[in-house]
Amino acid sequence: MTSADGKDQSPETWARAARLGSALELSGELRGREDLVVQGRVRGNILLPDNDILIAESARVEGDIQVRDIIVRGEVTGNITASGRAVIERTGRLDGDLAASVIAVEDGARFKGGVKILRQA
Repeated sequence: MTSADGKDQSPETWARAARLGSALELSGELRGREDLVVQGRVRGNILLPDNDILIAESARVEGDIQVRDIIVRGEVTGNITASGRAVIERTGRLDGDLAASVIAVEDGARFKGGVKILRQA
């Protein structure tokens, strides 16, 4: 996958990202300045407005997410704002509103909420 700004989103890119492993649980607000792969559970908001995030199949997020690009393969309960691209893959589930410049929802994905298309910067 290539992001809205042309950044490569290949598996090699995600291999270099920070990880919240499948055996980890975080409660509270997560902020940072690097790409992130969430495999565990997050209860709280994720604020990475200049970075990308991958919500893995094993992941559960309860809170709002603010990022550049996002791929959802697991479950998110909360609102997502992506300044670039938002993809909900077939294994993904979103219960909340989605705002992004580019939105893709694959067949089989579950999405319950509103949609807002943002202007690309």
